[in-house]
Amino acid sequence: MNIWLLVGAFLLDLLMGDPRFLHHPVIYIGALINWLEMVLASMLDNRFFAGFILCGSVLTITGGLTWVVLSIACIVHPVVYGVISLYLAYTTIALRQLHIESRQVAQLVEIGDLSSARQALALIVGRDTGHLDEEQILRACIETISENTSDGVVAPLFYLFLGGPVLAMIYKAANTLDSMVGYRDDRYRELGWASARFDDLLNLVPARLTGLLMVVAAFPLALNPWAALKVMLRDARKTSSPNAGYPEAAAAGALGIQLGGPAVYFGENVEKPILGDPDRSINIDRYRAMIRLMYVTCFLALGLGVFLSWPFRM
Repeated sequence: MNIWLLVGAFLLDLLMGDPRFLHHPVIYIGALINWLEMVLASMLDNRFFAGFILCGSVLTITGGLTWVVLSIACIVHPVVYGVISLYLAYTTIALRQLHIESRQVAQLVEIGDLSSARQALALIVGRDTGHLDEEQILRACIETISENTSDGVVAPLFYLFLGGPVLAMIYKAANTLDSMVGYRDDRYRELGWASARFDDLLNLVPARLTGLLMVVAAFPLALNPWAALKVMLRDARKTSSPNAGYPEAAAAGALGIQLGGPAVYFGENVEKPILGDPDRSINIDRYRAMIRLMYVTCFLALGLGVFLSWPFRM
């Protein structure tokens, strides 16, 4: 792995986030998923089989196109190859955007505009937000930050480290598939099964790594690393997802709060498992502590990648 590509992509995300003037690859991946879903639905009655074809096709096309673009760029000029590699790598990371979108929710809560806060929250979480109170809004916000610290930052860095932009883009495609079709409702239970399971597989290592890095990050932030470790080991496997519980439980322990509990998804009441202990109430202060925990965790992940890449530096 090229150290400077790893560092450059991370720093570019911190600098630019997800500006509106750039055409993010995820937009095209999403369009491809929608088109293939319609085509497969008209061709195949077996939705499980259609789901496997959908998952395999999106991953193959995304990885293949990324490889082709980089191969052509390499032939054109090394500088062109470097610029395109950096751009593709940068688009797989979502640290600043996660902060920006969650901060909008927190700021609205802070001024007491809960109606607007619920609307802003609905853009970044999958649950119904229409009747959430202040604490529930912030709890949902902290949950999505903790989970997406893994999905949106640590996992992309992990796959950039392992396989450069091609593997990172394949991960991004898998993550997009899961977010679009990986539901357990009537429409996607069969069609999205393969996509959801493949996303689970890709996140097995990054989610656990994120949890461990949160434990370490709690030390310099004067949070509670021992509680983070204890709660992660105790509660992480309670969730229906094999991965989401690790960063969420570690964050809950470090912050001294409880996450999880009842939530509504697509009009259906869901009793999510409780993660953590209610040592502190959930408020704006805990949200800000979560943001600091997110940043330190992500910098630790970057540092780990640089350290492991150093013997192979280019």
